[in-house]
Amino acid sequence: MTNQYPILDNISIPADLREVDQDKLPQVADELRRYLINHIAQCGGHFGSGLGTVELTVALHYVFNTPDDRIVWDVGHQAYPHKILTGRKDRITTIKQKDGLAPFPKRCESEYDTFGVGHSSTSIGAALGMALASQIKGEDRQCVAVIGDGAMTAGMAYEALNHGGEVDNDILVILNENEMSISPNVGALTKMLIKIVSGRTYNRMREKSKRMMRRNSWLWRFLSRWEIHTKGMFVPNTLFEELGFHHLGPIDGHDTEQLVNTLKVAKDIKGPKLLHIITKKGKGYKPAEEDPIKYHAVSPFDPDKGMQPKAKPSKPSYTAIFGQWLCDMARHDNYLVCITPAMREGSGLVEFSKLFPKRYFDVGIAEQHAVTLAAGMACEGIKPVVAIYSSFLQRAYDQLIHDVAIQDLNVLFAIDRAGVVGPDGATHAGSMDLSFLRCVPNMVIMAPADENECRQMLYTGYEHTGPAAVRYPRGTGPGVAIDSEMTALPIGEARRVRKGNQHIAFLSFGGLLDQVLLAAEKLDAAVVDMRFVKPLDKNMIQKIARSHDLLVTVEDNVVAGGAGSAVNEVLHTLKITVPVLNLGLPDYFQDHGSREEVLAEAGLDSDSIRQTVKLFSQDKAQNAQLVYLQNHKNQHL
Repeated sequence: MTNQYPILDNISIPADLREVDQDKLPQVADELRRYLINHIAQCGGHFGSGLGTVELTVALHYVFNTPDDRIVWDVGHQAYPHKILTGRKDRITTIKQKDGLAPFPKRCESEYDTFGVGHSSTSIGAALGMALASQIKGEDRQCVAVIGDGAMTAGMAYEALNHGGEVDNDILVILNENEMSISPNVGALTKMLIKIVSGRTYNRMREKSKRMMRRNSWLWRFLSRWEIHTKGMFVPNTLFEELGFHHLGPIDGHDTEQLVNTLKVAKDIKGPKLLHIITKKGKGYKPAEEDPIKYHAVSPFDPDKGMQPKAKPSKPSYTAIFGQWLCDMARHDNYLVCITPAMREGSGLVEFSKLFPKRYFDVGIAEQHAVTLAAGMACEGIKPVVAIYSSFLQRAYDQLIHDVAIQDLNVLFAIDRAGVVGPDGATHAGSMDLSFLRCVPNMVIMAPADENECRQMLYTGYEHTGPAAVRYPRGTGPGVAIDSEMTALPIGEARRVRKGNQHIAFLSFGGLLDQVLLAAEKLDAAVVDMRFVKPLDKNMIQKIARSHDLLVTVEDNVVAGGAGSAVNEVLHTLKITVPVLNLGLPDYFQDHGSREEVLAEAGLDSDSIRQTVKLFSQDKAQNAQLVYLQNHKNQHL
């Protein structure tokens, strides 16, 4: 059988790549692309973005002396080829799996992963910090930020550019434009200009002329303006020049020779630089090129056949329930609008965006703006629904407090991916929303235990006067039938779902109720579906506490400051003394794995819950905690 990867097989780390003749680099890129397609098809993972950065990855590791030179990848969707070239080729099929490679760059995984990412638009600020740190330490080091996949829609990218252009540094920012949002009609004259402004001779002359001329002389000012305006006639993004960055490109991001030569030029230029490259998301795999959204992240598939239509799940996901509720509610209320920070598909908004395009607002990767935009609309009597992932809401925490909660505005937060998310790891886990939300005055916080509760809570939050949040997990619920009719729940009212004995009572918050009920069956324990994290049902807590020997709170949120802590505060205020066991996510960042694996590691599957409670109730609290911690196989204590 013919070896598919004759050069790539001999590349274990970038130092090996730098031994390859430059004219062989296109072949390296072709082999790397085939390797990525064949192996990610086996295991699944982020797909289209990596295919688009193959040539760039090869060129970067060829030109720069990594890992001594720093390459910071934005988001991390683009970094799979980087992982393959930096010593992790043989483990790439373990990506996103328990104890396998992380789905994003991770500092503890490799010295080539210079900065841990997962959320977007951090690369420029991080690389600038590294560049300035190197100056302080007297180190001669190149620092490169690779930003793309829509990350330039976030404000913090421009904050970093604004700072980077005014301080003395040699950072190189590579803007990977993979959606062709700049004008494609370049023409021969523009191509010639691009070749000139990206060439070594032009840039040497440019830098020498700047040194020869007095900086603020009339000639210097004239030639500087001539250059910017001339480039502006053919090349967009003169904004970067105005911010103080030497602008190179745009160039073809799939032309390995041009990339290598331009990167060599950029290395020699002093001061902050920005290289604009044009790439094709999904490059080299036709189905991914034609449908980059579908092939952004994939499950295992046959590369010869492409992704096959998935069988419809027997139960709707919480995301789908939200999407359906949103459309139903919009038909009844013309003032309903939906705002999302670039998560149309992930948040279940495709149908709504088609049915109600004038009431759908995708603001790009701009979580802060999304919340303040909602606040402004609410001031004028519009009813905004902010559809956002739990971990992404962390970025807009100040706006939630300052712009929404303080003003007590009618904004509903539909918080997806709450609790354990799984394969994407700690960066995407919604582990802390109950803790950071429940301390905010004026907030109503709901956590549905099943599909129907989710629909009714969304309606309850929408009809409520003031800010409200419904946080729901990724995936499907237990399979409860959904009422088409919408009924507002009494604010702050829990429901008892199992009577049990008078010994143990579970207070369950959110999506773990099914696991709690399984544990309760074997313990013959009482179970309360608390439903509201804020306000709490103090009457129910008082009643249960006075009639049971042990209370057990269960939540898919960190224990610290979570719903269980809220119960403890109520008991303390009421001066009720009863043993309480708080079960939730541990006080460390859990690694990636399936949702079931991560919950089991946290001791939140039914068997672990039962075993921990049984030991605790037998006055073996120390042993109970040992059992609880033994489930945390990767604890960081």
